[in-house]
Amino acid sequence: MKQKKITVLHGPNLNLLGTRQPEIYGADTLDDVNNRLREAALLAGWEVVCFQSNHEGALIDAIHAARLDGTHAIIINPAAYTHTSVAILDALNAFEGTVFEVHISNVHKRESFRHHSYVSLRADGVIAGLGTHGYRAALDAIIKSEDAS
Repeated sequence: MKQKKITVLHGPNLNLLGTRQPEIYGADTLDDVNNRLREAALLAGWEVVCFQSNHEGALIDAIHAARLDGTHAIIINPAAYTHTSVAILDALNAFEGTVFEVHISNVHKRESFRHHSYVSLRADGVIAGLGTHGYRAALDAIIKSEDAS
């Protein structure tokens, strides 16, 4: 039986995790996050594919690819595109699987412009403020719900 697949998408500036504003985003690097997700998924019999881009179009292309490559779910941290990108929302609306939106910081305790998310209009779940552990919470929720169905 083929492994179920989750695509994890990281938006702009997340390549700087571990060095950019560690007081907000913590000390984990993007590689730390991705490696932990891959290991946890593998133990559960799932596959995780990770992608980061600072470019909106590249993230949209990755969402489009997920529609066709057997991806069951997307975990996305759109970063600043959360608050600006109707195009990412539209791409996610074309994806038929589960979508979880993750934010490392609690966006609701930050500047008011960060309180609105276009992506949340499509997300099946939203996790904010758990640090990089939010990615694992999303992964666990997806695996639990998909394995139960």
